[in-house]
Amino acid sequence: MWVFDATPLIYLAKAEQLEMVAALEKRCVLPGSVYEEVVEAGIEQGYPDACRVEHAVTDGTLAVVEGEETPLLGRLREADGLTTADASVLACAATHDGVAVMDESYGRNIAAAEGIETRGTAYLVLLAVKRGTIDAEAGREAIDSMLDAGWYCSPDVYGKVVRKLESFE
Repeated sequence: MWVFDATPLIYLAKAEQLEMVAALEKRCVLPGSVYEEVVEAGIEQGYPDACRVEHAVTDGTLAVVEGEETPLLGRLREADGLTTADASVLACAATHDGVAVMDESYGRNIAAAEGIETRGTAYLVLLAVKRGTIDAEAGREAIDSMLDAGWYCSPDVYGKVVRKLESFE
């Protein structure tokens, strides 16, 4: 199971690349708190990407799940620097032996300390290219489009992603 945080969904939607989510072989979910943040608040603020994520939920690409109250979720909610949505993503991934899809380094560091597997948005793009869902050029365009929309990727990571994409050509 892939458990999505807000940032990957927002920037894949901004780049019109949510089909990458549809191509993943495991179930793709987002906690209700992420849905509220991305879709409900996003639509209220007039963001077109929010409508794209809502459509992905409506068409079954993504499923909204409610988190179970667990000791881990309670502990994560108390962590400074983690939002309620971040805590829900990590707890859901841990409960269902899933992969938390998040880009924020603090959340990924907490996940590592808790033994929760994480992947980021760039990983999903590389996976889509590797599996032939999109070609390397489309992968580069997706990364660049997300960057143009405000997605953060350090220059070092960007260089590694581009080199990896070039290796698929």
